[in-house]
Amino acid sequence: MINFASDNYSGVHPRVMQALAAANTGCVSSYGDDPYTATADAAFKKIFGDDIASYIMINGTGANVLGLSSIMKPYHAVICSTIAHINVDETGAPENVLGSKLLTVDSKDGKLTPEDVEPFLLAKGVVHHSQPKVISITQSTEYGAVYTPQEVKALGDFAHENGMYLHMDGARIANATAALGVDVASFTRDAGVDVLSFGGTKNGMMFGEAVVFFDSKLSEGFEYLRKQNLQLLSKMRFASCQFAELLRDGLWLEMASHSNAMAKRLAEGLAGVSGVTVCNKVEANEVFVLMQPEHQDEMHKQFAFYEWDELTHEVRLVCSFDTTEQDVDSFIAAARTICR
Repeated sequence: MINFASDNYSGVHPRVMQALAAANTGCVSSYGDDPYTATADAAFKKIFGDDIASYIMINGTGANVLGLSSIMKPYHAVICSTIAHINVDETGAPENVLGSKLLTVDSKDGKLTPEDVEPFLLAKGVVHHSQPKVISITQSTEYGAVYTPQEVKALGDFAHENGMYLHMDGARIANATAALGVDVASFTRDAGVDVLSFGGTKNGMMFGEAVVFFDSKLSEGFEYLRKQNLQLLSKMRFASCQFAELLRDGLWLEMASHSNAMAKRLAEGLAGVSGVTVCNKVEANEVFVLMQPEHQDEMHKQFAFYEWDELTHEVRLVCSFDTTEQDVDSFIAAARTICR
């Protein structure tokens, strides 16, 4: 079975696996008081600047929820896209853990603008309503769209002008960075993002995400929140060593560039297949196409993928660091035969 279902399906990059094996030597202190975590922290500072605080987490839901918890209270609200991961795919964890409300904006590609957020400001100061406090965006979005630095800055400026914070879910931040071809700081720290979930699992790691605060003052007490909310790894070296390897010499961008290129190859090949319609502008590593159910059934015999929308029969295809040109070409060839 060839994987186009998710970048979570993929294994671990060989260099990351080697880093894990190297870290599995001898004894080191637990709970992050180890040289591997210090190296990971230094790597984050190298790409984002010294005035940050980074914390290794177990998974993306934990990173999102706890990152949000540091900048809001239970009576606050988060404004996000209807297709945001925090709204659709985290089993209500933000609302359950934070006690806060998610206010959603309809957005086909998952992107928000200041104009989308502005109507929610009418609730400010009204005791009967949750108070808008955080704008949460995903980079790249769940629909494969990428925010430019200018688009993020517009949201960051709007948030700060109105006493709000900007949170970024960066589960696929490597893919966005590779797609934009710019310094990752340009659309995070420099664009007004306050808290970032920095993804690793979808980009060649075995497990692990990170929360990055661009103003270290916002992270006050976060070490206690992390422990209290079940996200403090005792053997943290095994997550930290992966980030250290990922960020050491650009491996994170090399992998993301490859998965993006495979997605473009896939979209270009499918564009010429009758019976298949490419729905999105492919910017990162996700391709969305329309495919009839009977064709999906036949394709599923060889390939793993998800039906994104059962009503329209829209399918999501995700490329990963280990997707090969042969994988892509096999899917295109099968589609040409089946989707007629």
